[in-house]
Amino acid sequence: MTNDWKERLGMVYSTDPDYQYTTREEEETPTLPPSQQNLRIWLDRKHRAGKTATIVRGFVGTDDDLAALARMLKSKCGVGGSAKEGEIIIQGDHRDRAVDILTAAGYRCKKAGS
Repeated sequence: MTNDWKERLGMVYSTDPDYQYTTREEEETPTLPPSQQNLRIWLDRKHRAGKTATIVRGFVGTDDDLAALARMLKSKCGVGGSAKEGEIIIQGDHRDRAVDILTAAGYRCKKAGS
């Protein structure tokens, strides 16, 4: 049992000394194979001080697999970026290159909106 107080926020405490508090853990969605992934690649300029960013959305899987895919894209494009909240953010306009890299890796992807 962890003693992390943040996991127990909103919990009503019991006076029973034998009570065991259990937290429910969120299940992560299993990662689909690349051929079943349907990724969309966007170009975004909003809230980035005028800088462009390529955003890959639609990945279904664990956060670790998302981070691994982001790492591969960032290294092959030679830029920085991040993977958070189910999407991959790559610095700069790399939509065409990202489509080529993901297609070569076996993912189904296409460019979406601007």
